[in-house]
Amino acid sequence: MRAVLSFLLLVATLAGCTLIQSKPDTPAEERPAFNLFYTVWIKPEEKVATVKISLTRNPEWVNWMRFYVDGDRHGEFLSSGELLIEGDEVLWTPPDEDAWLQYDVRLESRRSNGRYDGYITDDWALFRADDLVPPVRTDFKDGTQSRAKLEINVPEGWSVVTRYPQYTSGRFKVDDEDRLVDRPTGWLVMGRIGTRRETIGGTKVTVSGPVDQGIRRMDMIAFLRWTLPTMQDLFPGFPDRLLIVSADDPMWRGALSAPNSLYLHADRPMISGNGTSTMIHELVHVAMSARGGPKADWIVEGLAEFYSLEVLHRSGTLSTERYEDAHEELAEWGRQADSLEVDRSHGPITAKAVATLRSIDADIREQSGGKRSLDDVLRSLAELDGEITREKFAELVDQARGTSG
Repeated sequence: MRAVLSFLLLVATLAGCTLIQSKPDTPAEERPAFNLFYTVWIKPEEKVATVKISLTRNPEWVNWMRFYVDGDRHGEFLSSGELLIEGDEVLWTPPDEDAWLQYDVRLESRRSNGRYDGYITDDWALFRADDLVPPVRTDFKDGTQSRAKLEINVPEGWSVVTRYPQYTSGRFKVDDEDRLVDRPTGWLVMGRIGTRRETIGGTKVTVSGPVDQGIRRMDMIAFLRWTLPTMQDLFPGFPDRLLIVSADDPMWRGALSAPNSLYLHADRPMISGNGTSTMIHELVHVAMSARGGPKADWIVEGLAEFYSLEVLHRSGTLSTERYEDAHEELAEWGRQADSLEVDRSHGPITAKAVATLRSIDADIREQSGGKRSLDDVLRSLAELDGEITREKFAELVDQARGTSG
């Protein structure tokens, strides 16, 4: 344990800086705005969506927008103004009036194991809104920001559920307080779907997925009523809206988080036989909105797995005996991993990370006389933007222990 902490603290000392920066103090709402309007037409027969991006107010404030596209999925670009396509970059220089860009997106996305994390049939579609509008850099007038709306046009009889609040017109308000230029993100599902909604604490929860897929919507709602209050205690800034989407095969048999939303395969249990919870693991990712820096993915994945057990135990969902048994199983599995210093943490590496984090938690409690714990480190990381680095993690652990210089 001492060796692990010494290593982390040494890295922090040598680095002398961190890639994580605090969120801006100035509220984005105070800035004057140009308007973005995203219009989407879903075409099941072609397995594509046509997307049109329009600047409907103050388009002259936008100098250019550079999109980073996937050549296998994005194509058929048209626009007003000037358009330059070079490899996986599309540079759009909009005119001062009637500014629009249009393109097609292939909606199906297959992972390396052959299963899908984006899929469309004649009856439903499930994918990430990030697929509709690729990552973008924008040069615009200083001191301004965007206001954005999303309209999704679907076949007759289909419904649409996103993570965003919906106007009476059926359009969605796309608003991310951490961005000056809003684009749709997070999971969404549409088609002939079943949906259940519940407000738990301060969070409006929606569980949705295609009908006749064996989705346990009410089981999920009941499970969250039991566990989500503990998550909200851990993360005071937990999202006020949460969308969970689900479907059966051929979707990927796992779970994936995204902003204010997550996907969970219909066959995944709320709690696995070893006492861990895939859903709570992904909810920790949703709450933190974090990614690991170089060789630091074990921190992000380890925290998600460690706190999946903590939430289950603290909420009374998991007995102390089963909680300890789960930690013993993970510690045993983690012995198969030689090192935490890898690019991607999974399986035994994440299990080893859980054991390491539990030791760090015990050390913080001891050094601080029980006044602080790993919870304090977790909350500090959740309040920061950018990559979580080993250096920043070591610095926060040191502060929690009360031994920082």
